[in-house]
Amino acid sequence: MQHARRSPVNSGAIRRGWLYCVSLSAALTFAAAGPAPAQQSTVQGGVQSGVQDAAAPTPTMAATNDALKQREQELEAARLQQKNSAELQAKLKAEIAAIGEDQSKLNQQLIDIAARVRDVEGRIADTEGRLHALDGREQQIRSSLDSRRSEVIEVLAALQRAGRRAPPALLVRPEDALQSLRTAMLLGAVVPELRSRAEKLAADLGELVTVRNSITSERDHLASDRDKLGVDQTRLAALIDERQKKQAGMEKDAEAEGTRAVALAKQVDSLQGLITKMEQDVKSAAEAAAAAQRSANKADPALLKNPSRTSPAIAFASAKGLFKFPVNGTKIRDFGGSYGAGGAEKGISLATRRGAQVTTPCDGWVVYAGPFRSYGQLLILNAGGGYHVLIAGMERISVNIGQFVLTGEPVATMGSTSQVASILATTASQPVLYVEFRKDGTPIDPGPWWAANEGEKVRG
Repeated sequence: MQHARRSPVNSGAIRRGWLYCVSLSAALTFAAAGPAPAQQSTVQGGVQSGVQDAAAPTPTMAATNDALKQREQELEAARLQQKNSAELQAKLKAEIAAIGEDQSKLNQQLIDIAARVRDVEGRIADTEGRLHALDGREQQIRSSLDSRRSEVIEVLAALQRAGRRAPPALLVRPEDALQSLRTAMLLGAVVPELRSRAEKLAADLGELVTVRNSITSERDHLASDRDKLGVDQTRLAALIDERQKKQAGMEKDAEAEGTRAVALAKQVDSLQGLITKMEQDVKSAAEAAAAAQRSANKADPALLKNPSRTSPAIAFASAKGLFKFPVNGTKIRDFGGSYGAGGAEKGISLATRRGAQVTTPCDGWVVYAGPFRSYGQLLILNAGGGYHVLIAGMERISVNIGQFVLTGEPVATMGSTSQVASILATTASQPVLYVEFRKDGTPIDPGPWWAANEGEKVRG
């Protein structure tokens, strides 16, 4: 007696199609729930009302062992981090000791590392922006796949009825589902109406896999940049401390003058009044103002490469188009714009990252550093030639009154919220830095002084 031979389409293609739909169903469940460890799903018996997925229970002992193993890994990581931190601190101390009394080397390192910190901050902001877009696209694909779950169940039920045996359990990942979909497209000769559905679902799952791979890659870059930022910030903090120790050694009465400056600030009502009062009544500020007046006509671009300079390399009036923003950020208010109370903006406002590094846009002498009315922490630089640069909204200032600072030198750090009262009324959720230029006491448009690419930046 001859046994009836089953068609290759019935025994092979339908079985592959059955596997594809089981894979697709589990993948859609996976996509709706978000990234998670792959689970084993089993489809039993015929289809009555849909597909039933059940995850095998995890034994208590296995869970306990996993928890212990994870704790050991965390402890080992903490030990490694502590060891690396100790090694970094020792290296920093050696580097600072090697600098010795060479102020120019200290200045150069401060400028170089501050620039590196700002560069990494910019990369982190860019990566976070790309991750936000990728996360949104992943959610769209998940929602689309989840909305077609009933269609997948319907196809799966039809193929189950055509099958003779239930297939074995499947360990499902999106990549497995994608491969099964491609195989299922071969079913066109048997179930041609499924082909277009399979192609659409295959495209969506393929894009989901691509998006997830991109997200993983971006997150790896983000973690690496954050590690670099942490190391550089530690190095920068150590160098700033060393700089201020040297400055304190030169200015024995710096702390007393700082206290006096804050007291004077409470006696005046305007920024110009504060500048005038400081440059008349506070010794260090007065000396800084005198030095600024003597250097008013200097303009030697070659001096920009000299980290030991004690006066501006280029006269402020001649430096148009050369300055960088003091911080990485998005401009939310521009000079001359209305701030909603019938007045016009006297400076620009930049929304920044939390804890962002603030550097000087130009050479200048510090004539005030401390709190002032609604401005929060305020830094005023006398740049010579009757020009002053006002920077406000930081959480912490790291320079003293009378100190000469170089272009790009770190002078402050941002906090986690806005410190300037006039900005609190805006919708900005980030900390905001306020920058104002003045000429002979009158606010001026800082636009001509910024480098061309600064106006195009949207980091923050």
